[in-house]
Amino acid sequence: MQKILSYVRRAVDDYHMIQEGDRIAVGVSGGKDSLTLLRALKALQRFYPKQFDLEAITLTMGFDNFDLSAIRQMCKEIDVPYTVVETNIAEVIFDIRKESNPCSLCAKMRRGALHDAALEAGCKKVALGHHHDDVIETFFMSLFYEGRLHCFSPVTYLDRKDIHLIRPMLYVPEQVVVGFVDKTGLPVVQSPCPVNGHTKRQYVKDLLKALSRENKGLKERLFGAIRRNLWGVGGGG
Repeated sequence: MQKILSYVRRAVDDYHMIQEGDRIAVGVSGGKDSLTLLRALKALQRFYPKQFDLEAITLTMGFDNFDLSAIRQMCKEIDVPYTVVETNIAEVIFDIRKESNPCSLCAKMRRGALHDAALEAGCKKVALGHHHDDVIETFFMSLFYEGRLHCFSPVTYLDRKDIHLIRPMLYVPEQVVVGFVDKTGLPVVQSPCPVNGHTKRQYVKDLLKALSRENKGLKERLFGAIRRNLWGVGGGG
């Protein structure tokens, strides 16, 4: 946790993600990244000079066998309010619309539902679990499939909702997250989505993994380039 906290604290400070009195909704999918983010923000809350509150929010997709009882218990133990929002997103995508490429529409619907749930809970900020590797993968997905040089920002303001999205784990390498989950036994809930592991993101992830084996330090250089050229700040990650 100390290693993760050092990354998170630096990202929060570098991009002024948290202000005094913020009420922050943490989008908890049940995966390793969002659970690590929740635990990191809870740990940060204990000593960060600006006081803030947390609310964990999970959207169900309508799949069977999505047991959240262990996550509910964890939130109770760390004293974070936990809200579960039931949705029928899976039915809309797979049964009604029968999407051949479901990920884009799914992400859009999940974002809208999460933002609405956050506002209903009195949160004007939403924390997302995107990490160091997600930044690079998203950049290459935009390049390969959209033909543009683009990546999400550390902080995004949505004027239509009057809500800020923050990504406190931007500097955390995925391998650090994996190590943390292995050591702490976080109650990760595997995604029941039928396309999980067979997405464009997974393809890009595997490609970057292969390239990194042949080019030591590749991910760090790519991340630094994204920071300098897309976010307008210097340095690496």
